[in-house]
Amino acid sequence: MNDKELFDLFVLEAEKPFSGWDFSYITDTGRMASEPMNWNYTSEILASIRKADSLLDMGTGGGEFLSKLQPYPRNTFATEAYEPNVPIARNRLEPLGIKVAEVKDDNQLPFDNEQFDLIINKHESYSVSELYRILKPGSQFITQQVGGQDHLDLNKALGANEDNGYPHWNLNYAVQELESAGFKVIKNLEQFPYTRFYDVGALIYYLSAIPWQVPDFTVEKYFDKLLQIHYQIQEKGFIEFKEHRFFIKAVK
Repeated sequence: MNDKELFDLFVLEAEKPFSGWDFSYITDTGRMASEPMNWNYTSEILASIRKADSLLDMGTGGGEFLSKLQPYPRNTFATEAYEPNVPIARNRLEPLGIKVAEVKDDNQLPFDNEQFDLIINKHESYSVSELYRILKPGSQFITQQVGGQDHLDLNKALGANEDNGYPHWNLNYAVQELESAGFKVIKNLEQFPYTRFYDVGALIYYLSAIPWQVPDFTVEKYFDKLLQIHYQIQEKGFIEFKEHRFFIKAVK
């Protein structure tokens, strides 16, 4: 099989269905891998979950991650803003006793004042004022965020727009925003790990699953650039791009 035939095979392999927030088709097979970070989100939140009486998981995706954290606090809720994920999350989480709320506006969460003693948030947007409103005094907000510099080199490699609208979104900005609202930040970390793709099909699958990275992405539109990337991978074994992640633990 020559390189062009292999490229065509990988393009075809990328046409697998994607639902919720499950990248196992390319991660469990090792076709996409990320550099380990200097912290682990689950390890950071687990003890707090076990001690909590009321928990909110913001941006639960399809509920894949939250479903693995049983047993839950007595009152556990989840939110999801990406409409296709909402029924998936409800089907997975509501049988476990977790109510899933669809959220269209971060500034209007469907919860009471001081309802939660723990809010966790992995890669989801938030309104600081709403966090403060629904969190009990002395309770924690723990988040891992995708920073504004995430995978800009991927867009550059494709010749796509590199302006994601969030160049300011980094650890310092988020910490200052929380502190200005009255939170005390007790832990904060930031890192720029790499993501490696070991074949162009894994990259196509990834971009198709997260349409906000390259909003106009299609194989046809970016065919020439994808073919170049394919040849680079065949020569080097992989191609890698820079992620942007930061972590904050704050107390009201």
